[in-house]
Amino acid sequence: MARITTGTRQSPTGRARTRASAGAGLLLLGALLTGCGAEPGEIPLSEIRPETPTATPEATPAATPGVVGAAVGAPAAAAHNGLIVSRAYTDAARTSTAIVTLSPDGTGQHQVTQPPALALDDRPDWSPDGATIAFDRTDPQTGTARLWTVLTAGGPEHQVNQLCDSGTADCANEDERAPAFSPDGKQVAFSRSWGALDPSGSHQIQYSDLYLMTPEGTDVQRLTFLTNDKPYSGAVSNPSWSPDGKQLTFEYRTSATGQPANSRAIYVVSADGTGLRQLTPWELRAGDRADWSPDGTQILFTTYPADPDNAPGGGIYTVHPDGSAVGALTPAPSDAFYGAAAYAPDGKSIVFAQAPAGTGADLYSMRPDGTGVARLTNSADKWLSRPAWGTAEAPAAPADQVQATAQPSDQASGQASSAPQAPQAPRPDAQQPAQAQGQAPTEKPQPESDSDE
Repeated sequence: MARITTGTRQSPTGRARTRASAGAGLLLLGALLTGCGAEPGEIPLSEIRPETPTATPEATPAATPGVVGAAVGAPAAAAHNGLIVSRAYTDAARTSTAIVTLSPDGTGQHQVTQPPALALDDRPDWSPDGATIAFDRTDPQTGTARLWTVLTAGGPEHQVNQLCDSGTADCANEDERAPAFSPDGKQVAFSRSWGALDPSGSHQIQYSDLYLMTPEGTDVQRLTFLTNDKPYSGAVSNPSWSPDGKQLTFEYRTSATGQPANSRAIYVVSADGTGLRQLTPWELRAGDRADWSPDGTQILFTTYPADPDNAPGGGIYTVHPDGSAVGALTPAPSDAFYGAAAYAPDGKSIVFAQAPAGTGADLYSMRPDGTGVARLTNSADKWLSRPAWGTAEAPAAPADQVQATAQPSDQASGQASSAPQAPQAPRPDAQQPAQAQGQAPTEKPQPESDSDE
């Protein structure tokens, strides 16, 4: 499995031209695809349009939320629950974040990346063989992110070349985030935002969509065209692959001028760009990176309230890939913050972030039906969040680095505790300023706020 390294940059233009001519039947919103540093003699991306654009897809009818979702089916017997990867603050002032790994029981935290001062390492994802971690790093000077990789054991970090030639108009404010390895390790999905900032002053970036490339950073393909006809309407982020590699989920977050305004939902698209559809209804406000169960029968996602970042609410849900049987795994209404969640490789556990009253976020685990909640970490000052569970073997941790083992929830039913009150500090998965990321505008976060799409 090749890891993402600074490979030879291939202009996306030629690849996009091929997909535009061969992709008949694309159920994508289309038109006005802006250029990406086309080479002399090539057709600019701004002239390429998907062949059969359609209206924005409607959400698949779903059951009333609030019902505990069904447990997932039996995953592959050979699945191994290895290390969990997460992001964490590295300083008391919460000005920088790094990628860390820990054992399935929460012990043995190990900082894998060494970000520069004030930089933010975030949204980690495992390579299928567990040898490599991909992540994005936000530059403190520009506020934009690029894709990086690091070996699981740590060491030098490698940056993937940005897609555009810097300085060109169509590459202004380019931002690349949320890398996600395909199950076979041959592709990486990621979100890309680019273009001018909204002249109305909202700081919303012009275009945002989902892309694919090889792990070496070549053979770049644009997968979605949600913002072509409606610049400044929203942001695409946080892709996640189905176990068979045939589909991806992603978050679409609308801006103040989007339809509906300032909302978010999970979408599904096939790996060839066809079959785009909305998976969750707007009223649920589903966001961040969804996660597929190992057997492909459930999709795990988190919801977020429309209130300020320090407000309680939201929760962790499951839904079938066809959009049916939406079920809540955490208590509703919620009086605590819930962050992104992910399945264990064997499908028998879920890891998620939670922030009780007045504290930062820690990692917890629970069964796929929401019972058996256990606290994995006790380091709220680090605001651990956005976990992903891989298969990499956990190294033996020195005795003086071992943390307290997971403690079972006090709640007799095993449901996530309803005792914690609303966190007073900003949510651990709260979004950064839109001008720094090309995302839907949100309230300006405090310095200790976590980043989002």
